[in-house]
Amino acid sequence: MPRCWGNFAIEGDGTTGLAHNRAVVGGGGARPAVRTPARQQPRRLPDRLVEGRHVAQLAAGPLAFTLRRSARARRLRVTIDPVRGVLVTLPARRGGGLRLIEGFLAEREAWLQRHLASQAREWARLDAQRHDGPWGAIRYLGEVHRLHAVPADPSLRRSTVLRVGAADGDELHLLLAPRDRRPPRRVLEDWLRERARAAIEIELEHEAPALGVQPVGVSVRDQRTRWGSAARSGRLSFSWRLILAPPEALRTVVVHELAHLRVFGHGQAFWSIVAGRRPDHREWRRWLREHALELHTALDPLDVEAAAAV
Repeated sequence: MPRCWGNFAIEGDGTTGLAHNRAVVGGGGARPAVRTPARQQPRRLPDRLVEGRHVAQLAAGPLAFTLRRSARARRLRVTIDPVRGVLVTLPARRGGGLRLIEGFLAEREAWLQRHLASQAREWARLDAQRHDGPWGAIRYLGEVHRLHAVPADPSLRRSTVLRVGAADGDELHLLLAPRDRRPPRRVLEDWLRERARAAIEIELEHEAPALGVQPVGVSVRDQRTRWGSAARSGRLSFSWRLILAPPEALRTVVVHELAHLRVFGHGQAFWSIVAGRRPDHREWRRWLREHALELHTALDPLDVEAAAAV
C-alpha cells in the first residue's frame, strides 16, 4: 500500500511544524544541603530503550518524545505528529540507547525547534477560531462554520445537523434530540461521515471512468496519518475529514488514489496521470498539509465547549 502524500506528521526537513510538546523550564532559588555518597555512580544509559515516553536532554532544554519500533522501518527517523508530539522510530531489530537517540535529535534540534514554534503559532490561531461563540467553529467544505445547539422537537428520535446560511457566515445547527444519548461530538461526526461518503462516491463515479479504472471496494475511515490509501487488491480508503476541506482538495485525493490503480508508486508516470485530471494538484496537496492540524483536531474541543454552554 503506497504511503500517500496525505501523511500529516512532519519528517526530515518538512515545511510545517505540527508537534505540540513544550520544553520544561526549571525553577530557581537556593538549593538545600544534601548528603551525597563519597563515590558518585556514573549515569548509566540503557542499551535498549523500551517503547514509550522518554526525555532527551538537548541544548535548548528537555525534549519529550515517544519511542516506537517498527518492523517496516529501515532506518532511525523522527516525525512530528500534531497529536502525539515528537515520535522517534527505530527498526524493530536495532538497539537504541538514550545516548544514540539524544545524538540523533541534537543533530536535528534546529529543525525540531523551528517546527515546534510554528506548531505553537498554529495552535494559537486555532484556539482563537474555535472559540467563536460558546460552541466554537469548524470548517465544512473548506469554509469556517460556527456551531450552535438548537432545541429539537420532542418527537425527534435521533439528533441531526442542519447547515444554515447567515448574514455573517454559514452555521451548523446541532438539533439534539432528548432521547438520543450520543454526545454532540458524535452527532456531528456521524453527520460529517455520511456527507464525506456521499461526496467521495460522487467523485469516484465521475473520475474512475475517466481514468479507466474501477475500485473493488471503498471505505471511509478516520485515518490518522494519511488522507487516502490504495491497495494492490483495488481497495481504496479515504479519511472522512476530507469533507472539512474544500471540494477541490477532496477531488484531488480521489484522483490520487484512483491513479494508483494504474500505477502503484509515485514515479513520473503516476504524477502525469494525476496532473492530467488535476493540473492544480500541488496547490491542494499543499492546502491539506498546511491545514492538517486543524482538520485532524477539528472536533476535539467540541465536548468541552458543549459542556460549558449547558
